[in-house]
Amino acid sequence: MTSQSSRPIRYVVIHKPGPKWQYGVDYRQQEGVGEHVQHYLKFHEQGKLELGGPFLLPDIGGMMVTTKDVSHEEIEAFAAEDPAVKSGLLIYEVRPWMTAMEQER
Repeated sequence: MTSQSSRPIRYVVIHKPGPKWQYGVDYRQQEGVGEHVQHYLKFHEQGKLELGGPFLLPDIGGMMVTTKDVSHEEIEAFAAEDPAVKSGLLIYEVRPWMTAMEQER
């Protein structure tokens, strides 16, 4: 069995509606969501974002999962610079996630 400290740690960014979110309006129609997507697309293109996207329930938010090599400080700073966070459309929380079950490819 692998020790807990040697298991891969990733960081998950959880997004939730902020004070500027318009409840009942589809997430694709929210003002500033395009800039939010473009912001995280940069991280993805750098190879630092493994998964990302909205939850499929109205007015819930979404999440982003980093690759193993991203530090807490790096993702925290990146998430804080999200235009949708800065405008108040979204709020975020960064959580450490130990991937106890992961298939190597």
